[in-house]
Amino acid sequence: MVCSVAVATIYVAQPVLARIGRELGVPESDLGWIVTAGQIGYMVGLVVLVPLGDVLDRRKLIGGQLLLAAVGMLVAAVAPGLWLLLIGLAATGLFAVVVQTTVAFAADLSTPTERGRTLGIVTSGVIIGILGARVLAGALAGLWGWRSIYLTLMLLLVALSIAVLNQLPADRRSNRRTYGDALTSLGHLFREPLYISRGLIAFFLFASFGTLWSGLALPLAAEPWQLSTAQIGLFGIAGLAGALGAARAGRWADIGRANPVTGTALALLALSWIASGQATWSLWLVVVGVIVLDFAVQVAHVSNQTLLTNAYSGQTSSTIGGYMIFYSLGSALGATATAMIYSTSGWTGCAILGASFAVCGLLTWTLSRRTVTRTRHDDGYGSDHTDETPKAG
Repeated sequence: MVCSVAVATIYVAQPVLARIGRELGVPESDLGWIVTAGQIGYMVGLVVLVPLGDVLDRRKLIGGQLLLAAVGMLVAAVAPGLWLLLIGLAATGLFAVVVQTTVAFAADLSTPTERGRTLGIVTSGVIIGILGARVLAGALAGLWGWRSIYLTLMLLLVALSIAVLNQLPADRRSNRRTYGDALTSLGHLFREPLYISRGLIAFFLFASFGTLWSGLALPLAAEPWQLSTAQIGLFGIAGLAGALGAARAGRWADIGRANPVTGTALALLALSWIASGQATWSLWLVVVGVIVLDFAVQVAHVSNQTLLTNAYSGQTSSTIGGYMIFYSLGSALGATATAMIYSTSGWTGCAILGASFAVCGLLTWTLSRRTVTRTRHDDGYGSDHTDETPKAG
């Protein structure tokens, strides 16, 4: 629930972008900044705040960050113009990295053989938040306007903060680091081949994901469909079906199949755009494309996180935070580029963009797989070893 609500704060604007733009007088080409503001705050939080999870009591840290995210939501809800809205969303994004602190906490509470399954469940909560936000946003905006979305999320964040402090288990780690050590170890990770390859896959994965979900509302609200915000939000249900269908991804990772499963997911991601690109004439094909895309994203994302938390188990917060920097950059690129391309090339141009991101992710996986295979042979491994590199301390 924490992951679902926190991540929803970043993506909830996507199905109502056109409505916000009309009310605040924002040009169509600038609408992407409403989503990007939260992503920028999120990226800063990944670097500055997530390493605190390796330093502080994570139960108290999660509770505090939820409250501060609620303040950002309140600012967004009452914003009279674009700039204050962007400030509120950026502040919320900064503290929405509570998601990564929660994911790392869950990983540490699991045994190594169950870690993939646990991450699959927790990450399902993240995907539910990303996609369920669209359904919630469409319904609330249709009833009470887009500001009611942010007020509702503010109340949920406050309630969750209270629940976390009362119900989460105590953080009893004895091997906590200093903040300086946590930041240093995060920097060291960016020299690790496994980390870079999985990070680049995440970058292209979520750039493609961001392209679909940042831009899909635009052709659906235009001719010939002219769907309402509530109707557009219902497409999130199709995405939920795909994402929840991938819940088994964690189990695949636990039995050593994370690497081939990732490649298959990236291929499906690229193919999904053949269907999603038909939004101007077939809503059913869009539904198929959405289901396949979200299934593929969930599978690859869980596999990546399982590999990384197993490889760098002594610094899970920094590990997840660093990996999600790639995610945040990819999502921001997808959101910003989609708004610009749609204004010049329409949805066809956006579909080509999203498919290109997916193909780049697949190429990255292919190149890293060759490197992994050579490394395995050099090390004497003949089977599908946990995948790539020795653990870092």
